[in-house]
Amino acid sequence: MRVTLGINTGFATNRFPEPEDWVSIVADELGLDTVQFTADLLNPFLPEDLVARETVRIRGLCDKKGVRVETTFTSAFTRVNHVLHPNPDIRRAWIEWFKRFFKLSRELGAEAGGGHFGILSVRDNADPQRRAHRIEDGVSAWRELSHFAAGIGMQYLMFEPMSIPREIAETIPATQEILDRCSEGFAIPMRLCLDVDHGDLHSPDPRDTDPHAWIRAFARVSPCIHIKQSLHDKGGHYPFTPQYNAEGKIVPEQILRTMRDAGMEKCTLLLEISHRERWPFDDRVVSDLKQSVAYWRPAIAAANAERLAPI
Repeated sequence: MRVTLGINTGFATNRFPEPEDWVSIVADELGLDTVQFTADLLNPFLPEDLVARETVRIRGLCDKKGVRVETTFTSAFTRVNHVLHPNPDIRRAWIEWFKRFFKLSRELGAEAGGGHFGILSVRDNADPQRRAHRIEDGVSAWRELSHFAAGIGMQYLMFEPMSIPREIAETIPATQEILDRCSEGFAIPMRLCLDVDHGDLHSPDPRDTDPHAWIRAFARVSPCIHIKQSLHDKGGHYPFTPQYNAEGKIVPEQILRTMRDAGMEKCTLLLEISHRERWPFDDRVVSDLKQSVAYWRPAIAAANAERLAPI
């Protein structure tokens, strides 16, 4: 098994918007070389010439610092209904947005891109027939996007299982159903970006809130996993610091052992840690990220050397 430690750039949103800053944090302060670039740092809705200039700038800085944009993803400000929006014209606008985003992604060097599958409105989710139609709209949209992505050289697309039915793929069976439906007529595979803190707290099946169960179920179709410390309330994207590790349930050695035993051959673990825009959290971002990297690095080195200690 080969595991890479990387980071989702959501930490930089509105704090470190200039690529000189966030690229330097990733490379120089965290010592990482792999990122999942988030749309909030360069939204394709911006003017095309501006996006083109900024893309060249970001790619140049990443190349200079030895940072690879491996994948791209939606983020906090783009966590919207998009291809499941009730309005068909708005759905179409978001399909075109994703095409621009994937073009930007390839220009940054990414092998894949994606985000959440889509989010249902309360009204659509409450009506079984409307829900079914809307999800079919989503599958059709991602099918169209797969052909576009294949044409520009992407290797696969991804979606992220979420935590409530309205946001789609909140349980292991629901996720498998979406994967199955996204296997028909797709030009490139649909894969998963798992998250150790997601899953439906109201599910009667305890596996649906067990990150190890998710990994065992989807190891072979998950090229990356979002990691953060997970508490029993699933209430936040917590860092791996002593305060949260003392009560959190994510233990690197245990996660890595499950990955290996489930047959994962290659995976990127992406720190996806968020801090509230409040004191004292806003001042802790880089320090907490450094501690989180230090917490994971020894276990990943041991896993890559196949020296995982007994648990």
